[in-house]
Amino acid sequence: MKVTEKKQQDGKILMQATATAAEVDAAMDAAQIAFAQSMGLRPEPGKTPAQAAEEQMGVKDLDAIVAPGALEALVPMALDAKNLVPLYPPKPKATGMLARGQEFAFEMEVEPKPAYELTSYEPVSISIPKFQVTDQIIDAELKNLAERYKSYVADPDAPADRVVEKGDNIKIAIKAFEDGVEMKQLSTEGRTYTAGEGYMPEGFEAEVLGMKAGETKEFSFDGPDFDDDFKPITKKVDATVTVLEFQREEVPTIDDKWVKQHMPIYDGVDRLRADIARKVEMEGREQYDAQVRQVAAEQAATRFQGSIADEAYEAMRDQLVAQYRQQVQQQGRTWEEFVEEAGGEQQFSMLLMMQIRQMLVIGFALDAIFRHEKLSITDEDILETCQAMNPQMDPKVMRQQVEQSGRGFALRESAERLKANKWLVDTADITYVEAPESAEQS
Repeated sequence: MKVTEKKQQDGKILMQATATAAEVDAAMDAAQIAFAQSMGLRPEPGKTPAQAAEEQMGVKDLDAIVAPGALEALVPMALDAKNLVPLYPPKPKATGMLARGQEFAFEMEVEPKPAYELTSYEPVSISIPKFQVTDQIIDAELKNLAERYKSYVADPDAPADRVVEKGDNIKIAIKAFEDGVEMKQLSTEGRTYTAGEGYMPEGFEAEVLGMKAGETKEFSFDGPDFDDDFKPITKKVDATVTVLEFQREEVPTIDDKWVKQHMPIYDGVDRLRADIARKVEMEGREQYDAQVRQVAAEQAATRFQGSIADEAYEAMRDQLVAQYRQQVQQQGRTWEEFVEEAGGEQQFSMLLMMQIRQMLVIGFALDAIFRHEKLSITDEDILETCQAMNPQMDPKVMRQQVEQSGRGFALRESAERLKANKWLVDTADITYVEAPESAEQS
């Protein structure tokens, strides 16, 4: 990508960029994939998102729809070419048509991230709990382990006239049919089922509630399914259900006998506890170190001086709101319910702005420390940052993907901030206090 920059009187930079045909094609492909993911399209093997969009949605020209997204994908590539970190995402203006196989020119006005300063660069003073793996933490892990091995057995105390209520554990037999054909995946000779907890459709739940042990009932209910276009539909299911018995949970006691039977790699519960302590310390230490860095960064942020442009707040707000909306949708809640739980629109907006300011100021404070202390980053620092951002992904692969997308400048910024944050902790005056007994580190 060819990029030129010209500083303007107001301090902003006018960038003019020309993307190659290959870069345009890559941006179009990325935009198509993003569109398919957002719409829940499922391309068949060997087919492109464009073909899936046409077959499943009737979209004839997907490129025309995703062109704005492709233009947005070209923006970071231009910024990265000049290693320019913006205060907020710039808005590109096209000087021609975006089309596959052709060069594309655009320009944008960029406000560089200011070089903010702190009132002091003296070591920060913080008070934090000691990191320790206590017996209470290990006991809690053993309790969780026991829960994973729990079983369900017949409840001998269940009265003969007991009826199924919400939350009851029961053993049921099911014969289920759709259009006269038995549904093997649903039918069972006997399966533990928790009534009224939403594991089955409402129509099924309503029929089972109120049944007694030994009772058999025939009924129909609507079950979820998808049509050939992957659109959700309902199907009629005919079922014969028998409540075989009421059950109770049986949680095992983790002792030497149980360990030797179920986890023979350990010769007893003491060896199991020692291994749990080792794993908790390894995993918990990472979380603990991150918490210490956060406390130190918050303390450094109190020394921030300067004003932050409204556009930076607005960009961060849009980003956070988009993240919250996605999380709310995944949880099956409405946005209105989420906002109401946060105290209403006014309270939510106030809390959001406080969060935004804290995030921005912490970042700028770490930038100032990195610059003032003349720190530098290495390849190892960048890979460590990738590991911290996504522990489940190979950091080398992640780095390659980020840099290919043109967001290398953002990755370097994150690495610089992590380096500054670690320096901040290394030089801090730390007072260790006893953690509250109820607090658990894991």
